[in-house]
Amino acid sequence: MDCIVFLETHKSGSSRDAIEAAVQMGYFTILLTQQMKKMNQREEYPDVHQMIFVKDLQDKDVIYEQLAIINKQEKQIKAFISFVDPFVRLAAEMAAELGLISLSVPALYHMEDKTRFREILNGHPAAPKHAVLSLEKDADTLFHTYADQLPFILKSPVSNGSKDVLLIKDKEAFLDACTYFKRQSGLSSLLLEEYVEGPQYLIEIIVEHGTVQLAAVIEQIISKEARFIITGYLMPAPLSDSSTEELQTTIENIVHHLGLTHGTCHAEMRKTDSGWKLIEINPRISGSAVNQLIYESTGISLVKETLKLNLGDRIDCIPKKQLSAYAHFITIQGRGKLIKVTGKQKAKTVASIKKVYVKPRRGSILSAPVSMGHRYAYVIASSPDKDEAVNAAKSAAEKIKFHLEPI
Repeated sequence: MDCIVFLETHKSGSSRDAIEAAVQMGYFTILLTQQMKKMNQREEYPDVHQMIFVKDLQDKDVIYEQLAIINKQEKQIKAFISFVDPFVRLAAEMAAELGLISLSVPALYHMEDKTRFREILNGHPAAPKHAVLSLEKDADTLFHTYADQLPFILKSPVSNGSKDVLLIKDKEAFLDACTYFKRQSGLSSLLLEEYVEGPQYLIEIIVEHGTVQLAAVIEQIISKEARFIITGYLMPAPLSDSSTEELQTTIENIVHHLGLTHGTCHAEMRKTDSGWKLIEINPRISGSAVNQLIYESTGISLVKETLKLNLGDRIDCIPKKQLSAYAHFITIQGRGKLIKVTGKQKAKTVASIKKVYVKPRRGSILSAPVSMGHRYAYVIASSPDKDEAVNAAKSAAEKIKFHLEPI
């Protein structure tokens, strides 16, 4: 029996889409998870044929013990993969040790830590200026060292989902940020980056034996509140041919510098007067609604193509259709316990709507967004007309209401 082993998954989004795609491809799916909650909610994962609890997914010895048991069950492991931080590089490393398709493990290693990839790209035309700050140093002294670079970004080297990415405009904000980061266990340094102005784009990248393909270029709509929260994604991004060609060249150059010859990643880039600038790069495809958004726009299942890449099959990123697709995310203001959500069915009746997803359950504590994890629902619409897709998604989102009990 041919099987694919997944190292962790989220309940929804690209990591879950990948498991569903594996089933559609005819594979037996095995999930290794360190979340007992998933074991207790086993019936909610019918696409997972076998679920195995592992207390610590960073413990390779324990994982190998589980893989040995799987092999004794006459299951042939064809791919060992993760779509979830921080297990992507570990899964690729173990896949190589198992004699499976080998990805560019050193490149994935560089990309999973923001300090590492910044150092590799230091001096690159697409790389904003940066510095590494020690949290052991006096915050006041640090501020005066870099005060002439205001405004700038401070972030944790291992942040994701905008949770620990702060825009610093003055000394008070800097000192508050240092206090905030010092409270985090195990964090000894911060990454300071030049603040780059310009529209931001999400680029999904798949590299097959050295050939770099931009599987998707998506415009991001960002809400600048306490954090940088992306509330909208437009696919395809409205870029000129010359801008797209320049982006392709820039991405190829970045990927080459990082040493990625076989694997996937996604980058966030800003288009500036001085060219494209790299804001983030991560060693996996984007999570949340992005895989579904790409599918509604092009007919391409990027998670399926990623699985094929890991199985040694030829990938196919040629669009099957060409539509505009827009994903609109819903956040709330304030804080409270969720009593109920209304309007979901009404949202589904809006023309051009393809998906409506609400994440939290009744009784959950909801709050204003300080990370991407505080986006509580999304709506995806697609249409031959860009404006129609955007307006449909926003119209449907307005029908969804979160009813909260103050706490």
